Amino acid sequence: MNCDYLVVGAGFFGGVIAERIANELGRKVLLIDKRPHIGGNCYSETDADTGIETHKYGTHIFHTSEPEAWDYLKRFTELNGYYHQVLTTYKNKVYQMPINLETINSFYNLNLKPYEAKKFIASEISKEGISRPRNLEEKAISLIGRPLYEAFIKGYTIKQWRKDPTELPAEIITRLPVRFNYQETYFVNARWQGIPLNGFTEVFEKMLASPNIKLELNCDYFEHRDDFKVACQTIYTGPLDQFFAYRFGKLEWRTVNFKKEVKPVEDYQGTSVMNFADPEAEYTRVHEPRHLHPERSYSREKTVIFYETSGCGSNEPYYPINTENNLRLLRKYRELVKREQVIFGGRLGDYAYYDMDKTMLAALECFKNEIYPQDK
Repeated sequence: MNCDYLVVGAGFFGGVIAERIANELGRKVLLIDKRPHIGGNCYSETDADTGIETHKYGTHIFHTSEPEAWDYLKRFTELNGYYHQVLTTYKNKVYQMPINLETINSFYNLNLKPYEAKKFIASEISKEGISRPRNLEEKAISLIGRPLYEAFIKGYTIKQWRKDPTELPAEIITRLPVRFNYQETYFVNARWQGIPLNGFTEVFEKMLASPNIKLELNCDYFEHRDDFKVACQTIYTGPLDQFFAYRFGKLEWRTVNFKKEVKPVEDYQGTSVMNFADPEAEYTRVHEPRHLHPERSYSREKTVIFYETSGCGSNEPYYPINTENNLRLLRKYRELVKREQVIFGGRLGDYAYYDMDKTMLAALECFKNEIYPQDK
């Protein structure tokens, strides 16, 4: 297939770009991915041992309040109405996460009203005297006080990022809200949220169904790079530093590993995701995907769980680690981007953490502003 566009990476950014080019412009797209499947980290599959729909790379929930993102996604799926709740285990006791009024009362063995809890936490914060947080640890303490930080954030963060919280930027913790009511829904402000009724993989199958799209899996761009030096526009969604052969050094990523285990019970932990805040617990989270599809009837004889552990490096990149050194390298690589005719995007190509809806919106924006005007 002669292509007008080469798209590297079949995750959400690459998939949306490929779909728009193929269907809106009617152009030929060669879409490649080094993995044996489409969907990137959102790939879902049916577990052979239990028949349960699982997420291969950790629990993914679509959530957005952006009409453009929702209008685009609903072309390919309906959502099942699942609302995400996260719990955390600390010293053999389960608490609500994000921290809310129930977490505060349970942890301190109190029965505070919302306005009382605000005053109480404010007094805990004031004990530390942090006015200008310089890192994740200081930012967290300035939001919830030291006792809650020590219990629920410090050990979990060290396990998750493999770095001391004082080495991490304050912005990481701002993604986690603090509530002074009993609201338990994680994405409380999202107008649309849930899991695709037939799983994420079907979304990508429909998205990439155009005959103008040729898909090549198990295809590593860097092993065939010389073969792709053709007169077509390249959209690259792989690791930014790898594209430039690590000229300035490797950017660090948080990596994630999963260990599967089938349990001979109907329900192992009662929720889709359980965090483990204790430093002694080897894993950071346990996923039980049967809870993601309450509308389905699964086996009552067994369930499947996944133990999640984290690492830090450059292999199998998941999440950028925005330390000062990495941000310094990032600025250098972005200067190189300006000299390329290649379009870079997505979480890996931008070295940025994007939720699914933001990735889709970025791809739609890229198509409208960078691809469509030039093609027309």
